[in-house]
Amino acid sequence: TQLLQPADENWDPTGTRKIWHCESNRSHTTIAKYAQYQASSFQESLREENEKRSHHKDHSDSESTSSDNSGRRRKGPFKTIKFGTNIDLSDDKKWKLQLHELTKLPAFVRVVSAGNLLSHVGHTILGMNTVQLYMKVPGSRTPGHQENNNFCSVNINIGPGDCEWFVVPEGYWGVLNDFCEKNNLNFLMGSWWPNLEDLYEANVPVYRFIQRPGDLVWINAGTVHWVQAIGWCNNIAWNVGPLTACQYKLAVERYEWNKLQSVKSIVPMVHLSWNMARNIKVSDPKLFEMIKYCLLRTLKQCQTLREALIAAGKEIIWHGRTKEEPAHYCSICEVEVFNLLFVTNESNSRKTYIVHCQDCARKTSGNLENFVVLEQYKMEDLMQVYDQFTLAPPLPSASS
Repeated sequence: TQLLQPADENWDPTGTRKIWHCESNRSHTTIAKYAQYQASSFQESLREENEKRSHHKDHSDSESTSSDNSGRRRKGPFKTIKFGTNIDLSDDKKWKLQLHELTKLPAFVRVVSAGNLLSHVGHTILGMNTVQLYMKVPGSRTPGHQENNNFCSVNINIGPGDCEWFVVPEGYWGVLNDFCEKNNLNFLMGSWWPNLEDLYEANVPVYRFIQRPGDLVWINAGTVHWVQAIGWCNNIAWNVGPLTACQYKLAVERYEWNKLQSVKSIVPMVHLSWNMARNIKVSDPKLFEMIKYCLLRTLKQCQTLREALIAAGKEIIWHGRTKEEPAHYCSICEVEVFNLLFVTNESNSRKTYIVHCQDCARKTSGNLENFVVLEQYKMEDLMQVYDQFTLAPPLPSASS
């Protein structure tokens, strides 16, 4: 539920000052119910338009012009609207025909492809390596954000109405983060709509464009963006991870920044990096070096932690992994937990496997007596993956 704001502006509920906070409250409904709301909103708009036309003769143009140009103040309270967001289309039985259409897209924008890092995660990340639907009425707003872990995104407007996009290059995200802090908003988790005047004064470039029905928008790695519906429309969107050094670097940087900000990284970058080493031949030296370094760091951490646990007399129980088993996160701090899982004795006996990271486990039980340690990979297997991951020869150019 949002407030219907004028054009590209964002005012407080009283309409007295422009603010960055974007009013947006969550509730739940069905596609059918929202479609009904969408249709009735359109019918209501047609009625209002007809009423305006019939009363047009009774109102002079000068009155409307003077009220439009007030600029300094907008009359509140604003009308409440509903935005149907993040509707899951991952069920390939239910959405078989629609999802099949998307396989006709070029490989670099497909939901699934060998060159898409998110196809190598090995499990579903809803809305990232699956498709989501957004159902909109005029004024519906997607507040400012970067994509999860700075991945690229693809957005197609199904129509019938238009959308308007506001886009800022990745290099300026720190400036927007500072603006959020000044306005007591959380850049990563908060709901915010930038004041364009603030950005203009700070020399931040903003690309602004209309997405018409059938238009595909590609949002590059780390690009900050916010979107509003001009008409009644439906959009579909998903994320893509191109196999480039830039994409991997920005994803890892955001992974580390998320840890510092106590925010969960939706993409498990350690788990993904090991899968990349198993599945992909990398010919770009920069990308190769970054992946290899991530493998080395995590391999060393596993080895050091393993040795410390054994030295302290803590048994490590072989657990293994099932096919398509999701990556694990600490149930307390939500950091990714790779290979060595700390699980409470009770959780282990019940086979519920509520995972902790080492730090959170030790905060609960200093000597880990209430925990068992489960191992998912043999060290020899990880070492073999590390050794076999070598720089591939460069691909022949198209001209040769």
